[in-house]
Amino acid sequence: MSTMQATPQTEAAQTRKAVGNILKGSAGNLVEWYDLYVYTVFAAYFQSHFFNSKDELQAGLEAMAVFSTSFLMRPIGAWFFGRYADRKGRKAALTLSVTMMSAGSFAIAVLPTQDVIGIWAMILLVIIRVIQGFSVGGEYGTSATYMSEAATSKRRGFFSSFQYVTLIGGQMLALLVLVILQNTMDKGILTEWGWRIPFAIGGVAALVVLWLRRSMEETLSAEQVEAANAPAAAGEARPGTMKLLLTKHFKPLMICIGVTLGGTVAFYTYTNFILKFMNDTSGIAKTDTSVINFWALLIFMLLQPVYGIISDKVGRKPLLLWFGITGVLFTWPLLSALSGTKDPFTAFLLMMGGLLIVGGYTSINALVKAELFPASIRALGVGLGYAIGNSLFGGTVPLIGAALQKAGQVDLFFTYVTVAIAVSLVVYIFALKNKKSTHLDHEQGHAWEPAAASAGTGPGRKDDGKDLIDA
Repeated sequence: MSTMQATPQTEAAQTRKAVGNILKGSAGNLVEWYDLYVYTVFAAYFQSHFFNSKDELQAGLEAMAVFSTSFLMRPIGAWFFGRYADRKGRKAALTLSVTMMSAGSFAIAVLPTQDVIGIWAMILLVIIRVIQGFSVGGEYGTSATYMSEAATSKRRGFFSSFQYVTLIGGQMLALLVLVILQNTMDKGILTEWGWRIPFAIGGVAALVVLWLRRSMEETLSAEQVEAANAPAAAGEARPGTMKLLLTKHFKPLMICIGVTLGGTVAFYTYTNFILKFMNDTSGIAKTDTSVINFWALLIFMLLQPVYGIISDKVGRKPLLLWFGITGVLFTWPLLSALSGTKDPFTAFLLMMGGLLIVGGYTSINALVKAELFPASIRALGVGLGYAIGNSLFGGTVPLIGAALQKAGQVDLFFTYVTVAIAVSLVVYIFALKNKKSTHLDHEQGHAWEPAAASAGTGPGRKDDGKDLIDA
């Protein structure tokens, strides 16, 4: 068989292998983010059972405060799971993460209310959400690392985009469950006990994913795992440690935080807080806002691989610039118009406009971050960089938005989102270069160079990192 005939078969085999691993990895991502989002989606129905039931706005504010509290554990979860993934393997870390998330969902499904155990209901809810925040803090970095490493070199943008396909899919699934329950259950029953159903669904789904992940292939080689757990030489930092991250990869870590800042604020604004925002300001019925959110998120989810394919052609930076520039220009007008509309279709178009902007970030951000770090520190670097930016800025969006809304200063929220995007735009412009050789290129094969130029690269190739991305 000739080389020309063998090459396509080899590429086809690699693609099939990548597809199988991506599906198994992304299924867990879907369930973890469903479990995270189902809290905010159903908050309006269960908040009176755990918080101040006399004032609906105050109860909503307290519910969003608990949601934001779970983000405080994300950096700790990112540190723990990132270190674990870089030293024990991606598969082991992802399996442990989804197990913890499953336990949390089952716990909320059976948690007694304040009418039964008083203030302990709220305290236990906070503890459970903190544990889930710890879990999902590890899921993002490890999942981003796994999908980037499992992808074929020429289609990294396409394959890695499935992290946000499943992340968005998790929220969409939560919305679908909400729509179904709203249309099949009486509002009183849904408020009384029906809200427990979606948490039970999440717990069961996580157990299914736990079974699927047993057959995932590990992307960290046995040699890399052995090296990570071997005693470090004098003066050298071990793989997967904070010492290695802070001494040799501090600049990429700061870039990772900067890349995340504006994107995570915009993402949580248009996909998470926006449901409560429309319910409180637009005058559109709750059943209609749920449907609007579902269809907008469905289209948004399906567009992620399209953005990923575009990045495989033109590079990652142009998409980030699209997000940054259009986000700065149109965030204020879009949100301002959305707060005053009473027409469901107009609200859908406005939300969709915001999501088309955010897609430039969501589709490729995981890959951009993974490309900043070598395999020995990738899960920790990506996870911790994302978690810090996400906890400080993305996770506080519902709380800041609800507080400013309650104070009658919603315009300040629009400004906050715009400024956050502007800060990241500066990072995109000055800290990133387009189509430049990255750590992933040197380990897994080059995305931009011809196949012949990739000769000699791979997991065993020694890199000094000097010719890699401007980090």
